[in-house]
Amino acid sequence: MTITDSHDAALTAEQAEARERIYALPLESLDPANEAHYPSGDIHWVFERLRAEDPVHFTAAEHSEYGHYWSLTKWDDIRAADTNPKDFSANGIITLARPVPESMTEEEMEAQRRQGITSLLSMDPPDHEIHRGAVSEAVAPANLAAMEPLIRERAGAILDGLPIGQEFDWVDKVSIELTAMTLATLFDYPQEQRRKLTWWSDVITSAPGPGRAVENQEDRVVAMNEFFDTFNDMFTRRQSEEPRVDFLSLLAHSPHATDFTDRELFGDGIVLLVGGNDTTRNTITGSVYALSKNPTENAKLRANPALIPSMVSETIRWQTPLTHMTRRTTRDVEINGKIIPKGDRVAMWYVSGNRDEDKIQNAASYIIDRKNPRQHLSFGFGIHRCLGNKLAELQLRIIWEEMLARFPEINVIGEPVRSHSSFIKGYESMTVVIPRRN
Repeated sequence: MTITDSHDAALTAEQAEARERIYALPLESLDPANEAHYPSGDIHWVFERLRAEDPVHFTAAEHSEYGHYWSLTKWDDIRAADTNPKDFSANGIITLARPVPESMTEEEMEAQRRQGITSLLSMDPPDHEIHRGAVSEAVAPANLAAMEPLIRERAGAILDGLPIGQEFDWVDKVSIELTAMTLATLFDYPQEQRRKLTWWSDVITSAPGPGRAVENQEDRVVAMNEFFDTFNDMFTRRQSEEPRVDFLSLLAHSPHATDFTDRELFGDGIVLLVGGNDTTRNTITGSVYALSKNPTENAKLRANPALIPSMVSETIRWQTPLTHMTRRTTRDVEINGKIIPKGDRVAMWYVSGNRDEDKIQNAASYIIDRKNPRQHLSFGFGIHRCLGNKLAELQLRIIWEEMLARFPEINVIGEPVRSHSSFIKGYESMTVVIPRRN
């Protein structure tokens, strides 16, 4: 039997209790953005119920700290909205954001305004094409081909340095390390300070709290200002240097650079940072976890390494490292029989659409040799489709080619610690043991 995350055909008593509890709640009270559902995996029961009973779901402000919003949970509805920027605008919006608290200081509000609300991912045409086009060369096929030997060399060095027969945190020693190295290259940022990029990304995508990237809003403001100042300094220096194929240089030498505002540039920087960090990092960890829980799929992969590309795509679908994107309706829009008023926010829950049984057979299961494995919502559709999707797939393919060449097995110890976020579906840590080398 295939084990499938917390959404398993053979439920544990704890999972069965969680599912029963979700189904006992009043339908109108369901809040898919409630972060409390994510570390436990209970969110899959929320989405399972919404897909069946209320696929275009309205959450009232009284039931969510994010204010009122709509949720699209079925594949076809998500794709329809994602490919219709005319009616579902991305302008100034990426994720569901909490309303600004009355107690927030002016400095805190300024820091919040800087958080990428105007970026290549939160723009409609034609501005979106201008900003996306400015940096796309960094992840174009020619540059990825040039980067592949470097990524492979780094992956090999990381894996060769892992302890054998001892427990260690896979997230820290492998997933973050490889992703941070690539991010530093893409930003032409000092490699010795690469973990700062990871930390800034974590600060941006997670709410402050004990044990998180920052513990309070004040520290978050300090961190955001530090990233803002660093990014601005790098951009200014690139303007006086010879053009190169890194994100900052491409932005600095764009023929449209003089039209870019500081706020837009900072927003672009945040999107490129977070996009380059979370998808790859959490899918690397997710692939090790999924294969450890699905020994039949693990055996398939080790018997036939040619399945690595389809395994990578299946993991990206199954993991869905970014749970959703948000749009705002530009007019009253009817979708799946419901009218969404003009100006309302609409969350397109990729994490739910990727488990829509009307589109994907055995959607909750992890099957590495599916037909059409790249058929998933994790990169989005339409003009905002993930800019770095090929780079993410490249890093995942390389790390697995190098892992299979070195390790006959990787054992996950216990359950990983999952991210406390309704936007990033990822892992804070995951203990593993590698018993021996090949």
